[in-house]
Amino acid sequence: MTGRGRIVSRLGLFLLAAAPAVAGRPAHAQERPALTITLPADSLLTRRGPVVAAARMLAGERLRGLIQSGFPARFHFRVELWSRGRFFVDQLEGATEWDVLARWLPTERVYEVVQVMDDHAMSLGKFRDIADAERAIGRPNAARIAAQRQAQPQYYQATLVVEVLSERDIDEVSRWLQGDIEPAITGQANPASVLSRAVRSLASRLLGGVRLEYEATTPQFRAP
Repeated sequence: MTGRGRIVSRLGLFLLAAAPAVAGRPAHAQERPALTITLPADSLLTRRGPVVAAARMLAGERLRGLIQSGFPARFHFRVELWSRGRFFVDQLEGATEWDVLARWLPTERVYEVVQVMDDHAMSLGKFRDIADAERAIGRPNAARIAAQRQAQPQYYQATLVVEVLSERDIDEVSRWLQGDIEPAITGQANPASVLSRAVRSLASRLLGGVRLEYEATTPQFRAP
């Protein structure tokens, strides 16, 4: 049986015996995912970045099923600051990005959510209810990119790419989370190794084309 065939069979077994935390979500599972980006107060535009939040990122049955079956999911957030240019050519002024990884731990029967930002890993917790894990994945974050003082109108654009890692990556992700993240949190390891050895190396290896993308843009504003 091919790797893809093993994955499909594994997912089929899960759907026949879904965990109560997944099967017990009625109306919520029907709601659509949403990505939002909110500007700070006008007086803070040049001091703080916008707040990015995601809701119902695990609303899809397929994505929740894959995570429950043991396939880690990567949520890649990116925020860009743009200024309006002449002749309809806008200028990219800067960008910031971070990752959130979510996986199911069958021995503990919990969902683990970890955030990686600026080469630092931070555990967002372990959750028995998938709804709690979903809130941790999409929790509001202030993007570390403030507007510039200039006359031209500016705006922010946020993107969120959701990728499910392949079956061959599971062991590597497990070793990374157990061997690198916990020491990084306690200061016993170099946090820079977390991204270079894990997120960046796994980002391009997807499972059967499972890739979702969301966008959100702020209104234009001026920060003179």
